[in-house]
Amino acid sequence: MNINCNGNLIDLSTPKVMGILNVTPNSFYDGGKHKEINSIIHQVDKMLSEGADFIDIGAYSSKPSAEFVSEEEEIKRLVPIVKSLVETFPNIVLSVDTFRAQVAKASVENGVAMVNDIAAGLLDDKMLETVAELKVPYIMMHMRGNPQTMQSLTDYNDIVKEMIFYFSERIQKARSFGISDIVIDPGFGFAKTVEQNYEVLHKMELFEMLELPVLVGVSRKSMIYKVLESSPQEALNGTSVLNTIALQKGAKILRVHDVKEAVECIKLVSKLK
Repeated sequence: MNINCNGNLIDLSTPKVMGILNVTPNSFYDGGKHKEINSIIHQVDKMLSEGADFIDIGAYSSKPSAEFVSEEEEIKRLVPIVKSLVETFPNIVLSVDTFRAQVAKASVENGVAMVNDIAAGLLDDKMLETVAELKVPYIMMHMRGNPQTMQSLTDYNDIVKEMIFYFSERIQKARSFGISDIVIDPGFGFAKTVEQNYEVLHKMELFEMLELPVLVGVSRKSMIYKVLESSPQEALNGTSVLNTIALQKGAKILRVHDVKEAVECIKLVSKLK
């Protein structure tokens, strides 16, 4: 349960928190909120002071039916911000949220320590090879299709069984390239109906057979606010409830917009042991 980030071994036997930093104009919750570098630095400083272990920076919204962003534009959005964050916070552990090999490469070369790929290498056939060469931890998520098509690809016979088969194949492929540190992400909200998301959460212990740490990202997602008939802005309490359940079912990283509340979930759940 250790991953090597910039030469530092991070022990995931105690769950960690990954703060979300979207530098996109159209993310479902905080799109366009952090455009200016001063606003970005302030937000990252807040997340780090609240206890974030990782900051996950993304410049391509992966919400359902998200608009296409070119590779060049994604790099142009990311690299200056990565440089500023590494300069401002020398000990920061950055993850880049991208499914493109060249974006991952440009980000790591400028200080990013981990690659978070929603497509597990299936949307860029150079991704696994590139991550292996970069020698960084790799988060692989379960998804079908791409952000533009995924919500039409929700037909499963046995969703968890099919996800375990998917991960087994992708893990073997990643290992064949020499990737050693792998984290799996069930991909809540990606190519899954609301009901399927809850089935996956209910059966999440089954992913333990893969013997890898599990990242859970449910923060303010539609699986919460659709059930509660509210909105992303009103979904913090629901996020904390589902994060608590995920921790009880073995989650090792919580990917969240609200760091303080996630840290509190981990502290309280740890008291049950």
